[in-house]
Amino acid sequence: MQKRVSCLALGLALFLTLSAHAAAAERSANVVVDGKTLEPTVATEVVNQNTYVSYFPVVHAMYPDATASWENGQSVTRASGLTLSVCPGAKYIVANGRYLYVPDGVRNSNGNMMVPARVLAQALGGKAWWDENTQSVKFQSGTGPIQSGDTFYNGDDLYWLSRIIYAESGNQSLEGKIAVGNVILNRVADSRFPNTVKGVIFQKNQFTPVSNGSIYRTPSNESIAAAKLCLEGTNTAGNSLYFVNPRVSPNSWASRNRPRVATIGAHAFFA
Repeated sequence: MQKRVSCLALGLALFLTLSAHAAAAERSANVVVDGKTLEPTVATEVVNQNTYVSYFPVVHAMYPDATASWENGQSVTRASGLTLSVCPGAKYIVANGRYLYVPDGVRNSNGNMMVPARVLAQALGGKAWWDENTQSVKFQSGTGPIQSGDTFYNGDDLYWLSRIIYAESGNQSLEGKIAVGNVILNRVADSRFPNTVKGVIFQKNQFTPVSNGSIYRTPSNESIAAAKLCLEGTNTAGNSLYFVNPRVSPNSWASRNRPRVATIGAHAFFA
């Protein structure tokens, strides 16, 4: 059975390794929300060319009624029309049930919960950008927070996508799970395959979990998260249409006939 890692454990691991994280660098920058510079200075840093900001001051500037609490190892912020969960070390944040990808993970820097500015802006229904002239991270409010997951995700697509992800890659990393979901959605978008998630999965002789019945197993929480991330447009497998486990199928048709795009965990992905 797949082990579940709590947000609290992720947060501890992040805290222990933060000082050695070579991808992070301090950036001296103002944070400006709707034309107003936030005071006192909001913490910022750069991780792999993405500007991270301490998230709550930005939320509070856009939503003055926002309150934050620590619940089950994560920070939960509530405001009018918004529920935002931020877990240290997690590779996504959850806004109104929507899963937004943070490939380098949520960071805890000197007690500040840090997320990429553009991801935070999406959660808040606004936009963010780096202003080189003023060396500022700028946010602009929209008409309200992000649309809820209940109305954004197609229930049938989520149901079947999370199940094929779990059946095919339940023991793989989040990136590996997302990649399997990418293959399904890439096929949906390709005229050579059925045009629905269920149709792709149940196409004859394509996926072993359909023939052995494992497609009907209840997916793990992370498999559901991966499916939602895929439906948000997160992609770790490029334009892949096939995947195989080379140890199980060392001479597969895909490996002999299709270009390799990526190898993630136990799976090789082919276009």
